[in-house]
Amino acid sequence: MSSDLYQEEILDHYRHPHNHGTLENPDATFEDSNPLCGDIVAVDLRYDGERVSEVRFRGSGCAISQAAASMLTDMVVGQTRVDALAIPREAILEELGVPLSPARVKCALLGYKVMMAALYGVPDHNAK
Repeated sequence: MSSDLYQEEILDHYRHPHNHGTLENPDATFEDSNPLCGDIVAVDLRYDGERVSEVRFRGSGCAISQAAASMLTDMVVGQTRVDALAIPREAILEELGVPLSPARVKCALLGYKVMMAALYGVPDHNAK
């Protein structure tokens, strides 16, 4: 796929994010931010046994951070918790498909960091 097509896909996920919103009574939730740029991502998960049955994310920030979170939700739904935890960070960078500066890599991986924390069941100390 050409870089232009990847950029269009990023913009499409940013404008029309998949699995956007919240879950009532999630089995796991986590939220974090990138204080350097102000991006915020929160994730709610629901399990059916060991399988991720539903995931929702919400947040604000740049197109890269929000599109990457949207793409990651598509990758996680239907996976077992163990398989979802095994998704390497490089997978989301490959899914984005465009070269990123080091600062933009942090944007792209914010959703990944939040998703992994939610999957590990780390308590959200930022929740209100």
